[in-house]
Amino acid sequence: MEALGGGGFLGWSFSHRKPKPFKSQSRKSKPSDSAEATGGTGYRFPLKQAATAGSLAFTGDTIAQLIQRWRKQKASEQQHSLSRSEQSDEDVFWTALLDHDWLRAVRMTSYGFLLYGPGSYVWYQYLDHCMPKQTAGNLMMKVLLNQIVLGPCVIAVCFAWNNLWQGTVSELPNKYQKDALPTLLYGFRFWIPVSILNFWVIPLQARVAFMSMGSIFWNFYLSSTMSK
Repeated sequence: MEALGGGGFLGWSFSHRKPKPFKSQSRKSKPSDSAEATGGTGYRFPLKQAATAGSLAFTGDTIAQLIQRWRKQKASEQQHSLSRSEQSDEDVFWTALLDHDWLRAVRMTSYGFLLYGPGSYVWYQYLDHCMPKQTAGNLMMKVLLNQIVLGPCVIAVCFAWNNLWQGTVSELPNKYQKDALPTLLYGFRFWIPVSILNFWVIPLQARVAFMSMGSIFWNFYLSSTMSK
């Protein structure tokens, strides 16, 4: 783990910060009291979490595009009896670069940077504020809320963001009807164990980074689903 950034996860410190003393005992803490969200003057955009989510969304989409192109190329070679050895490595590289859908990549990256990163961080702050104790009951409740609240919201916003960029908002209801529920149910099998680990082991400041690492696989699946 030390090789990943001074004993942390992707450069995120796992040491817990001590809470600052309150001026009044009667003052209740708020989710916005986090040093990451406020600076004492108001809301502050969680840039580190947003950048992490955006970069990993880009990675997931790039993997999805490369695999899709590889499958198409393999099918084409089988049809035309072409050998991959006829192409040099440089030709393969430039073909992949020129065929890359950069608009789609920007779409997914902006979704991670502007929506998923900041939104999920605020969500994790809220859960920790409501259930601060690390008990088995709180863990199960966090995982449950993550699946029935955050999961559907992420899928709904991601599909809407994609259709908005493509100018096909009118097709969004059909997209929801066709892909939303299967995507959500498929996600349960992946995200439930990941969420248990996230809430039980990972501190708040590193949760977006950890979940975004899992999102490399998930963004590959979402990107493939949204491009159908």
